[in-house]
Amino acid sequence: MRRLTALEPAEAPGKSRELLEDIVVRRGGVGAMVATMAHSPALLQGYLELSRAMKRVKLPRALSEKISLAVQEWIGCAYCLEAHTEAARAAGLSESDIALARQGSATDTREAALIAMAVRILAEPSSIGDDDVAELRAHGWSDRIIAEIPGLVALNQLTGTFNLLAGLEPAAPEA
Repeated sequence: MRRLTALEPAEAPGKSRELLEDIVVRRGGVGAMVATMAHSPALLQGYLELSRAMKRVKLPRALSEKISLAVQEWIGCAYCLEAHTEAARAAGLSESDIALARQGSATDTREAALIAMAVRILAEPSSIGDDDVAELRAHGWSDRIIAEIPGLVALNQLTGTFNLLAGLEPAAPEA
């Protein structure tokens, strides 16, 4: 059940109005999450900027979606899981790949190590030590990729927890 309402651009406060109007011009409309985030201009601007920045990570799109699926499964956001499942399929992931990602794993041990680290960054960041970073490097991950994982986790934590707070849920299947 929705707890926060989505705003039309004309209803949104100052900076949010500008941001929403820009999105409408560029994309033709805004999604429910973005329209609901518009209650807070600071949150909306921060989300949009972080989202744009994280699109420039060096991770392959399919692996980025696997990480998002693992993190959203842990957070429990059905709205995000639906969106990332669709995006994962569009990126070429199989149903088996999607199921493994939601379990925090992958068939490729190199990818599995990175996905597991993403979940640890979310769930128990204080447990991460030198050996954990060394293990990622041993799997061939660069410092750049290792440094980008907390950003991807933070973006997913922001969207998942916001959607849970706002009461955004996937649309009910049509009968």
